[in-house]
Amino acid sequence: MEQLINMVLLTLLALITIGIIRVRNLFAVVVLAGAYSFLMASVMMVLDAVDVAMTEAAVGAGISTVLALGALHLTKTEEAAPRFSAILPLFVAVGTGAMLIYGTWELPGFGLADTPMNTGVGLDYLDRSMAETGIPNVVTSVLASYRGYDTLGETVVIFTGGIGVLILLTAVRRRRRLAGDRDKGSAP
Repeated sequence: MEQLINMVLLTLLALITIGIIRVRNLFAVVVLAGAYSFLMASVMMVLDAVDVAMTEAAVGAGISTVLALGALHLTKTEEAAPRFSAILPLFVAVGTGAMLIYGTWELPGFGLADTPMNTGVGLDYLDRSMAETGIPNVVTSVLASYRGYDTLGETVVIFTGGIGVLILLTAVRRRRRLAGDRDKGSAP
């Protein structure tokens, strides 16, 4: 049953990706991207990565969609017609995809117990987490204690990006308001 759910979700993700590529209306692209993020969060839930699913839903579908809609409010909603052929970007995308697929050929099978990721530091975290951090949830102890500086850095990057977008949106709104004031001042 889990495989069927994964196949349905991945098929929907592929269809939404094709839709994003084909649509010229930027509002539709933002909505489809939000739906893509929600589906990706669902995939993470099926794979038992609840923390990643919550982050994807909050950041990918929530904040990113709101910021993109805010940017669209201040800009055009129709994408300009392409001036050049899409052959080069298509070649780069297909080449990158082929290299990624080639890179996965030597990976161990999914879910095998004797893989390096299941026999290395992960077991050490499971054994020592409660005694060293006092946090009962191992994922939380890894993110908040063992990788605390990394998590703090990621949070700072996301916060800084959000502040940057807000500054840009405020500057555009201020320019529009000043231009409107000048137009009103020059009217007879």
